[in-house]
Amino acid sequence: MGLLLFLFKRIIASIPLLFGISFVSFLIIYAVPGDYVDVWLNQTISRTGQSRVELEPIAALLREKYGFDQPFIIQYLNWLKGILTEFDLGPSFSQSRPVSELLGLRFPRTIGIALVTLIIGQITGALLGIYAALNQHKLSDTVATLIAFSGIAIPKFIISIVILYFLAFVWHSPYIGAIQSPEYILQGYWDWNRLVDFFFHVWPILLISIWAGQSYILRMMRGNLLDVMKMQYIETAKAKGLSKNRILFIHAIPNALHPIVMNLGSRFDYMVKGEIEIAIVLGIPTVGPLILSSVASKDMYVVSAIFMMVAVLLIIGNLIADLLLAILDPRVRNATMEHTTS
Repeated sequence: MGLLLFLFKRIIASIPLLFGISFVSFLIIYAVPGDYVDVWLNQTISRTGQSRVELEPIAALLREKYGFDQPFIIQYLNWLKGILTEFDLGPSFSQSRPVSELLGLRFPRTIGIALVTLIIGQITGALLGIYAALNQHKLSDTVATLIAFSGIAIPKFIISIVILYFLAFVWHSPYIGAIQSPEYILQGYWDWNRLVDFFFHVWPILLISIWAGQSYILRMMRGNLLDVMKMQYIETAKAKGLSKNRILFIHAIPNALHPIVMNLGSRFDYMVKGEIEIAIVLGIPTVGPLILSSVASKDMYVVSAIFMMVAVLLIIGNLIADLLLAILDPRVRNATMEHTTS
């Protein structure tokens, strides 16, 4: 009960943070010179050859229609009112569709890919980190260190460009930038074959994100476990005659996992951002290309909504990390209960 109360308090404390993030994200987009009407104006002049003077009256009407002629605070409050009262994230001006509809189509793909890469990356990174720590200064430790440093040091967009080159010019893949095969695009339900086909198309994102994600976890787990193995209570356990496996799996590894579990929330956010970056390079229709095109067209409601969604994911990830840490460590659980009852 105390743990649930603690999580409830954390959720309540996150509400002002969300309002602050929504304000800052809207302000950042608003501060960019021009608006969507300016983009429309330039595109129309380029396509039709009409002069700016001829199109200015229409542009003024569009600014009035979309509310761009109003002060910043009025625009922000109207957007926030739509979210709170109607769950309306606003319209996408460039695509003439509600933002919620666009994100409802693309965001689940981003979250699903990020969640898979997070789980696999955390598990493989932790296992490789344990193996490297138990084989310190051996060849396997050196290889693991090389994998970790390369995954951390090489930018994800560079690896994406290399994979894109192989897909286009070496393997001549017909599905570059696609997320499903043609026969599954209009299928209204998911089955095993469609799921396999989906991962077959997004494997570059999975590969790059897992490599980058597990590299960080590998280094952290290796360092944590080596530090824990030098602790006094580990020496005491050895002196008492406990077996090596019992010391390792009951005392050392759970304590070495604490920083990794604490970082879980930020790692999920990192995986989402990594998926967005890679998807932009590969042109895979998730949130990445959408946010890029929306920034280019100054589609402010789309960009602000994406910023908000990423912030919500970060908060949820941190709440899950707190819960897992309390389950993993009785000391944290007891301290949590004392905090809630005080």
